[in-house]
Amino acid sequence: MPHPLLPDLERLSSDVAVSNGFTICGIQLLTHLNPMTLEVQIRHSNGADVSLDDCARFSSVLGEALETSNVLSEAYVLEISSPGIGEILSSDRDFQTFRGFPVEVEFRDPKDVETRLEGLLLERDADTLQINIRGRIKRLARDRVIQVRLTSPSS
Repeated sequence: MPHPLLPDLERLSSDVAVSNGFTICGIQLLTHLNPMTLEVQIRHSNGADVSLDDCARFSSVLGEALETSNVLSEAYVLEISSPGIGEILSSDRDFQTFRGFPVEVEFRDPKDVETRLEGLLLERDADTLQINIRGRIKRLARDRVIQVRLTSPSS
């Protein structure tokens, strides 16, 4: 059963999105978390990709609208994302956007064994992928990389 506040949150989020050039793709109120979390997924109205800056900007305007409306009286966390951003990084734009983010890299080592490493994404160029593993830079031949996937930060 959906939370009773969800229709009001959907309406408010949608109004703020439309006035800022976005559409709402999904909204969830996670009340089992402390503080509760409002997750909102957005897209540009014109279909363009949503950047991290877009998410930050929308978070600011929606946050102000939520505070003004008093729809949520308890403490909450607001999370804005794009449904178009997948866990798997593939395009040059993905690698630019997620620099510094935690990733898991699956690659073939020199003995042709599939191996996985976790670290922070540094850079991808024509020849190499660079990740930071606990302060050490690891360079992997790009043609040996099978997949790069966003992960959650280690606890």
